[in-house]
Amino acid sequence: MLRREFLKRSAIALGTVAVCDVEGLASAAQVSGAKPMVPGDLKGSAMPHVIIKMYPGRSEQQKRQLAEPIVKDVVAIAGGGEDSVSVAIEEIPAAEWTEKVYRPDILKNWDKLYKKPGY
Repeated sequence: MLRREFLKRSAIALGTVAVCDVEGLASAAQVSGAKPMVPGDLKGSAMPHVIIKMYPGRSEQQKRQLAEPIVKDVVAIAGGGEDSVSVAIEEIPAAEWTEKVYRPDILKNWDKLYKKPGY
């Protein structure tokens, strides 16, 4: 399955999904409480980091339920093991969506989007 199909299946109506390689991995590890890793420690096994930006209001259980199939799809499509995938959820209030998500992540990267929003 192509990356485009993965993002179509994994994106949610009120959010965006970003899939990254090892850039910024140390900060992601620090947030999770895990030992921070630097690219020299990775040995080609860590990737990707998925960021989901969405409106607030989902429970912790819903967030975990959202992250689980994303991790499984990343492993099935991109390879590697579940321990090499990380998922973050950033809650962005609706009043801040245009400034914090739409302009910098969507509008400025329109040609890189595999799934464009319908708004």
